Amino acid sequence: MAGRTALVLGGGGVAGIAWEAGVLAGLAEGGADVLGADLLVGTSAGSAVAAQVGTGLSAGELYERQVDPALQNYEFVPEGVSLEHVWEEMTRIQAEYSDVGEVRRQIGAAALATETVSEKERYAVVEGRLPVHEWPERPLQITAVNATTGAPVVWTKDSGVPLVDAVAASCAVPGIWPPVTVGDVRYIDGGIRSIVNADLAAGFDIVLVVAPLADPALDGQVAALRDAGAVVDVIAADDASLAAFGTDPLSPGTRTPSAKAGRDQGLAAASTIAEHWAGV
Repeated sequence: MAGRTALVLGGGGVAGIAWEAGVLAGLAEGGADVLGADLLVGTSAGSAVAAQVGTGLSAGELYERQVDPALQNYEFVPEGVSLEHVWEEMTRIQAEYSDVGEVRRQIGAAALATETVSEKERYAVVEGRLPVHEWPERPLQITAVNATTGAPVVWTKDSGVPLVDAVAASCAVPGIWPPVTVGDVRYIDGGIRSIVNADLAAGFDIVLVVAPLADPALDGQVAALRDAGAVVDVIAADDASLAAFGTDPLSPGTRTPSAKAGRDQGLAAASTIAEHWAGV
């Protein structure tokens, strides 16, 4: 089957980056190299992986950067921060406000009010994730959310936003990392709109969604893509992968086990994906 292809990579912390790299490596190893997709969509952790794919890393290089300690970039987890508390706070806000825009504004306000590490410290970590700091020529979309207005944004190479800034903003988990300043606006994690944002692949014929974390919006997004005629495959973290993520997917220690679990899932899904992407 031939057609326009999209690879959509969702959020999932440090573990999610490693797992997605493993999935892509396993797919390639199993005969389904999807890195040449016509469109790359990245949210949060997925923005880091999508940027690496877009700027030329192979599936093998993606994987080795997660499992080889000599190639792993520096990551850190701020002290005194509870990811569980952050999820609880976001759940409370979602329960308190019915309007989606207001939910995003309230989460943004909470992020702006939270004391975190400096933007400079966090930026250096994200910068280290990306071996190339310039936008690729191929289509790449990176999501974020305006911390003040709650409005979602989708950046491309034509948006005038540096690639590292875009990825740092997309990865700015509210309550954990500082909102990222782009121009005179501060932005938070693109996952606040949707953890995966698969609807951004609308208009493409063959779509692969790689989703480390569950996204309540994903089923509806996938259904809409299929209703429009797209062939859509979803690879979501299985029980073994979730066990590899552990209780803190932001921990650097999750990288090697998560990448290996992702590779296993990629290998298992390769024959189906290869069939759908045949002739692309």
